[in-house]
Amino acid sequence: MEIRRVRYTDPDVQALVEEVQAEYVVRYGSRDDNPVEAAGFDPPRGAFFVGAVDEVPVTMGGWSFRPDVPRLGGVRAAEIRRMYVAASARRRGLARAMLGHLERTAHAAGADVMVLETGTAQPEAIELYTSAGYRLVESFGHYAASPKSRCLAKRLPG
Repeated sequence: MEIRRVRYTDPDVQALVEEVQAEYVVRYGSRDDNPVEAAGFDPPRGAFFVGAVDEVPVTMGGWSFRPDVPRLGGVRAAEIRRMYVAASARRRGLARAMLGHLERTAHAAGADVMVLETGTAQPEAIELYTSAGYRLVESFGHYAASPKSRCLAKRLPG
């Protein structure tokens, strides 16, 4: 898989966003209404990436700094947002590869903790994150009061 840094407004990103939104409708009954500020992924505030296999975009993910979400004793948290793998490309290790890339790039930019929010209707995501060392933490963000929300965090090495 080739991973390239892009803006959140990139057409490949927006096509994958529409795919994940359709999946949210199936899993949760509606689109995700958590607002995304595209500029939040621009340096130095964050980064966004698309992964392609044979030049076909199949995965995406980004992170942005969240100074308002201290977790696990960290001082500079970065939140993973919009991580997704197209259904046609699943079960090939691409999500784990993208997750590792997000962690490495956020750490290189100064993050010491990664945080994220996912939902109970996404058990494969919860399994991925927990198997990668993430653990449940106090809820935060747009869905903090939702019983379907799960927030996780991981201290980065160093």
